[in-house]
Amino acid sequence: MRRRELIKVVVASAVGWPLVANAQVHTRRVAALVGTGNDALGQLWITAFRQKLRDLGWSDGRDIQIEVIWGGGDIEHIRASAADLIRSKPDVILVYTVRVLNEVRRRTNEIPVVFIATNDPVGLGIVKSLAHPGGNLTGFTLYEVSIAGKLVELLKEMVPSLARVALLFNPNNSSAELYWPLIQKIAKSLDIIPVSFPVRDAASIREVIGAFVLEPNGGIVLPNDATTTTYRELIVELAARYRLPVVYSFSSVVAGGGLISYGPDTSDLFIQAASYVDRILKGEKPANLPVQAPTKFALAVNVKTAKAIGLTVPPSVIARADEVIE
Repeated sequence: MRRRELIKVVVASAVGWPLVANAQVHTRRVAALVGTGNDALGQLWITAFRQKLRDLGWSDGRDIQIEVIWGGGDIEHIRASAADLIRSKPDVILVYTVRVLNEVRRRTNEIPVVFIATNDPVGLGIVKSLAHPGGNLTGFTLYEVSIAGKLVELLKEMVPSLARVALLFNPNNSSAELYWPLIQKIAKSLDIIPVSFPVRDAASIREVIGAFVLEPNGGIVLPNDATTTTYRELIVELAARYRLPVVYSFSSVVAGGGLISYGPDTSDLFIQAASYVDRILKGEKPANLPVQAPTKFALAVNVKTAKAIGLTVPPSVIARADEVIE
């Protein structure tokens, strides 16, 4: 009887071991507040982020819980979401776009934040320096300011008769203050008239583009902006309707019918951000992780779209393109 009782005790203990082990797993919470919408492009970025964390050994739902909140380019929704998020006290916050970053950093100087945002985090007072950010913020710059000028040059190369170039941006985008002077400078050097239009939603985008096309020989450049990214499909539709050349910042827009794009590989930035989240969860401080700039850039062109709006893609553009859509 004693032997049977001993066996029962051993078996019961063995059955309980996994339960004890599971109880000891500390689930870390990572919250991502993304300024754009929950669409195919946003899902592509978040999928890359999740996959990198898996590659680094984190199991979503077991030792890590990843929560994603979409801002949809709506500043009021972003503000409310940022406030709720800070109150919930996640272990790390990932933010995308400078508007989201500004709302989050106003509310916490304690929770570690990894950002993908802005081109000038030092100039905007977000970090002390790129090499030594200090505080609770670090991450990756979203855009090189010089690209805003390159978009104008690319548009002129595509459309030699170009006489006017428009910048569409949300006035809440502090980076637009950096884009605009450079766009003005490059446009004037190419004998092109630069104009800027603040937009906040679909209605204002329709109104602005409808007015802009009333005069001929115009084109639009779209440096990174949460609002124009959120409504990129509408812009592609309007560009096709008015036979309007537009240069975008994401190659996925070109795959969806946009004319041409040049910009950083944002999926790669989300992958790099996952590496920083991993390091912070393992004990490193944001203050000691340097802010890094994009390293991968891509040029994409849609030949079919060019033909539809009466353009011929120059051989020089085809030769430089990373992706050509026929």
